[in-house]
Amino acid sequence: MYNNVLTSHNGGITTITINRPSKLNALNKETIQELHDAFDEANKNIKTKVIIITGSGEKAFVAGADISEFANFSIDQGGQLAAKGQELLFDFVANLSTPVIAAVNGFALGGGLELAMSAHFRIASDNAKMGLPEVSLGVIPGYGGTQRLPQLVGKGRAMEMIMTAGMVDANQALNYGLVNHVVSQEELLPLAEKLASKIMRNSSVAIGAAINSVNAAYEDGVNGFETEIKEFGSCFGTKDFKEGTTAFLEKRKADFPGK
Repeated sequence: MYNNVLTSHNGGITTITINRPSKLNALNKETIQELHDAFDEANKNIKTKVIIITGSGEKAFVAGADISEFANFSIDQGGQLAAKGQELLFDFVANLSTPVIAAVNGFALGGGLELAMSAHFRIASDNAKMGLPEVSLGVIPGYGGTQRLPQLVGKGRAMEMIMTAGMVDANQALNYGLVNHVVSQEELLPLAEKLASKIMRNSSVAIGAAINSVNAAYEDGVNGFETEIKEFGSCFGTKDFKEGTTAFLEKRKADFPGK
């Protein structure tokens, strides 16, 4: 179905794999569009409760953007590239109501790290290396990197990473709070699936509301507390809330309908 993306579905988990091993899974225009379509399809599938995004092979999650595509762009074309990419993929992923786990299996550089940061949280293999090397090319991160990296690691660390164009290894990323867990390559997808299975025990409707509330804290002009109050209130009108509270009071495991 896709040229550069593989998708598989198993027991409520849709795994999206970027599959351009000869290019270290670099993001080109076609791959960004295919990723948008794959995420959109997974999010609309009522059987999908969690999405895992990873890269094929053992070397790279995504080694960056395909520079040959935009090396000759004008100012206007550059601005459009960033705007379209953010809308189509990076902001799109960040605002999905279905939880997205990035399983970073190697290099996550430039647009690759920006894609991982768009996911709701990240885990990494112990050979992973992450960075935003754009200033070494005379440009800056354009897919949300200057915004999301400081949110995750703090302003000072983000400034250092961006200005030096340097990479951090998996343990440094863990220490910075950029990733939540570091495991061996073999354990990476099993851990992602284990975390997904824990997520799937809970109300998918409530999780979507929680994602929206957390994201609201980072939006200019939006009061995150007000968003939380609104989302909290809306939960009371759901079948999941009725089932969750009833199950608790009846001392049984909840069976959420996802409505």
